[in-house]
Amino acid sequence: MRAPAGLISGVCLAALLATAPLSSALAQNRPARDHGDAAAAAGSDDKMAPSKGHDHADKLSDDTAGASVVELASKTHHSITIGGQTIPYTATAGTLTIRDDAGKPIGSMFYVAYVADHANTTRRPVTFLYNGGPGSSSMWLHMGSLAPMRIHTDSPAATHNAPFEFEPNESSLLDKSDLVFIDAMGTGYSRPLGDTKIEKFWGVDPDLDAFTRAIKRYLTVGNRWASPKFLFGESYGTTRTAGLTYSLEEQGVQLNGATILSSVLNYGRQQPGYDEPYVGYVPSYAATAWYHKLLANRPADLSTYLAEVRQWAAGPYLTALAKGDAISPQEADAIAKQLSAYTSLSVEFIKANHLRVDLNRFRAEVLRRQGLIIGRYDSRFTGFNPDDAGESPDHDPSDTGITGAFVAAFNSYIVNELDFHTDMVYRPTNYDRSLHWDFTHSAPGQRQGKQNAVNVAIDLGTAMRENPHLKLFSANGWYDLATPFFNTEYDLAHMGLPESIRSNIRFGYYPSGHMVYLNPEALKSLKADLSRFYDDATSGS
Repeated sequence: MRAPAGLISGVCLAALLATAPLSSALAQNRPARDHGDAAAAAGSDDKMAPSKGHDHADKLSDDTAGASVVELASKTHHSITIGGQTIPYTATAGTLTIRDDAGKPIGSMFYVAYVADHANTTRRPVTFLYNGGPGSSSMWLHMGSLAPMRIHTDSPAATHNAPFEFEPNESSLLDKSDLVFIDAMGTGYSRPLGDTKIEKFWGVDPDLDAFTRAIKRYLTVGNRWASPKFLFGESYGTTRTAGLTYSLEEQGVQLNGATILSSVLNYGRQQPGYDEPYVGYVPSYAATAWYHKLLANRPADLSTYLAEVRQWAAGPYLTALAKGDAISPQEADAIAKQLSAYTSLSVEFIKANHLRVDLNRFRAEVLRRQGLIIGRYDSRFTGFNPDDAGESPDHDPSDTGITGAFVAAFNSYIVNELDFHTDMVYRPTNYDRSLHWDFTHSAPGQRQGKQNAVNVAIDLGTAMRENPHLKLFSANGWYDLATPFFNTEYDLAHMGLPESIRSNIRFGYYPSGHMVYLNPEALKSLKADLSRFYDDATSGS
């Protein structure tokens, strides 16, 4: 899960490389350039020349340029005003060469770091951010959330055509932490090196190993070993974050905190035959019906209403589903009527689905009378099917409505503002169907074999028990149908934590979807919550 935008290959990406003009404020404040110092800091030369080597993911796109074993870095200098405070900062776009235990270079991982100038780096936090997929670059977080610049969209409507608005981000987290956005291997500009093949990194545990090595490498390159350290992952990036809390800790990297945005921690529930996913969706279905004003006697306060829905879903609804085919007709009728009241779906439709409404069927059904489908990543978005009789939507309007703006913003920004040049094509996503992600996982304390379906809540729970100072912030969108918040609450309540450590977990809920930051007001609230979280996590308590 990314939030991935659609399946964008190198071929169709080429058509999107016509970039958008930047905002007038940015154009008037052109950054200073500095290649040499950045490259020296990374222990490499200062040339941003076409890279050497062979990309073993050639078959995935028309991008046949490979990465260089030499670490590249381009520095530019900027400033941003946040909360009335002007912060001068240095942006470094570059690569980190990761090596195996024998010292052989196996991969080049692309990153962009934003570091406040003249700060005491032994006291100032550094945060590592990434999206998920698996198979997504960090472009979505980078261009939309907490970086010093962000793209403006028309969400929840489909964003207008170019020119797009790319502007200073008053909700940037740079006033609290330096920020390092990292692209997963095979996405963005991250590539295997030498005779290493992309398949080596294509799985839960290989991905955790690559990010562990990349983060440790940046701590050395950036001289940040003594800094407070944070992780920030979105979607499958939360799977990665939960695993990294433990794998980094095992390597001596003690974290202050981690933020998980729109979480998926336990893939076991996705196997056929389990009723838990249907229970987890009910509060999100109810929030969607509330947003679109489909409810009779619509409650005034969504948060209070969803507390009621949660209680019913985890109580009478779960009990009824547990009875399977043995449920009585009377009980099935009662459950269908209450689920209809919460979701606005008809009793007949719910009963026809045996009380278990699949996500795609819900997305196609809930606004069918209006001739609309709704988004998966964000159910505020609406779109159109080819006809009004489809069982499921033919696209996700919350994906297609933003992708062009994000791709254009990144490709313009990385060249014109961050002065990074390469012959490689930037891959926003890499979902080639010939690659199969290995979802098995060696969890802490598992003595034999691997998990067949990864549950990294075990890793996170172990990390929090071993480091009782580790703080966790769980950020959730009410209208996220990709990773429902009720599932996240369940997973975090089943980590085996004593009460003294459970208090280290905080939750935030926002009137938005999977990509909470698409709603500017929700982004402001998220930033305020993160500010308090960072203060707490660096207080020494």
